[in-house]
Amino acid sequence: MKNDLNQYLNKQVQALPPSGIRAFFELVIGMKDIISLGVGEPDFDTPWAIRESAIYSIEHGHTTYTSNKGLLQLRNEIAKYLRGKFKLDYDPENEILITVGVSEAMDLAVRALLNPRDTVLIPEPCYVSYSPIVSLAGGNPQYLSTRKEEKFKLRLQDLEKIKGAKPKVLILNYPSNPTGTSYSKKELEAIAKTIHKMNLFVISDEIYSDLSYETPHTAFASLPQMKDRTLLVNGFSKGYAMTGWRIGYAAGPRPLLDAMTKIHQYTIMCAPIMGQWAACEALKNGETAISNMRKEYERRRNFIVDGLNKIGLECHHPEGAFYAFPSIQKTGMDSMNFAKKLLEKEKVAVVPGTAFGPSGEGFVRLSYATGMDKIKEALLRMRRFIKS
Repeated sequence: MKNDLNQYLNKQVQALPPSGIRAFFELVIGMKDIISLGVGEPDFDTPWAIRESAIYSIEHGHTTYTSNKGLLQLRNEIAKYLRGKFKLDYDPENEILITVGVSEAMDLAVRALLNPRDTVLIPEPCYVSYSPIVSLAGGNPQYLSTRKEEKFKLRLQDLEKIKGAKPKVLILNYPSNPTGTSYSKKELEAIAKTIHKMNLFVISDEIYSDLSYETPHTAFASLPQMKDRTLLVNGFSKGYAMTGWRIGYAAGPRPLLDAMTKIHQYTIMCAPIMGQWAACEALKNGETAISNMRKEYERRRNFIVDGLNKIGLECHHPEGAFYAFPSIQKTGMDSMNFAKKLLEKEKVAVVPGTAFGPSGEGFVRLSYATGMDKIKEALLRMRRFIKS
């Protein structure tokens, strides 16, 4: 008699749905001549000087563990960067932690902050991992729906009308994945006042901060009275085209960083040392590369948004990141059917909006972190698909 392994599995994990992005892209595997506007990964190579610094570190025997908190040299560079860019002062010894990408930083933060059944507010559409990591930490994720009419921005009245258990944490991501939404300093100050009144703690995911276009990026922790109630998480994947290096960081109040470091010690030990040396080089000499990539993303953004609107898929103007989030409601199809049929008939892969929460229904996400020639061809195919 075969043993039923399900009886041993964690019920919380069993109840989690798989990633909506990954589930859809299982359909893509094995298909030929696909134009993928799906995965949120820069199409640029990591700049050579950054790669060379990692090679140099290996050649010189830098292959050991680092401090659990990460290389002090990197923490010093991060502190210098945050001070110079946002006028934020963090102690590199005790208030900065190097993590395996921003994903680990987010996971550590919710596990360090939450007690069972604590409520976490999540504006959505949102990045796919936020709700699952809250659930896995024993918390209660509560969505705050945003709307196309307000460019998918968090509305203060929605925050103030929260019912049920008193919320503890707000996860704020800007520029946003999947909508590209960001906020002006004035808009963030209004949110901060409500946050303070509600006595919320904020996890501010600012991984796309270097890919802000017309609106200069304002760090949430730099706002009045917010530094002590904000954890800033950021990393090198998007701005520096370093997705596979898996280097992120968290900066915030020491008690929270100490708690996060405890979990990090027992689960990860430390981020890879070669990637940390590469990140040092990125902060020292990577600004020109970031500027060049940002200009190209902005050019592509303007082209793809204009193209989508011309073919009848209404799309707001994203203020950052490298995603367009057009409405497909006029087609009469739901998001999943639209994405599946577009893939089957025209071999263009996009992500159904429902992968990012209930408010994503009626939308799809397109990444313009791909070459302009592919974007042009994808728009031609999408025009043909809509006409058919």
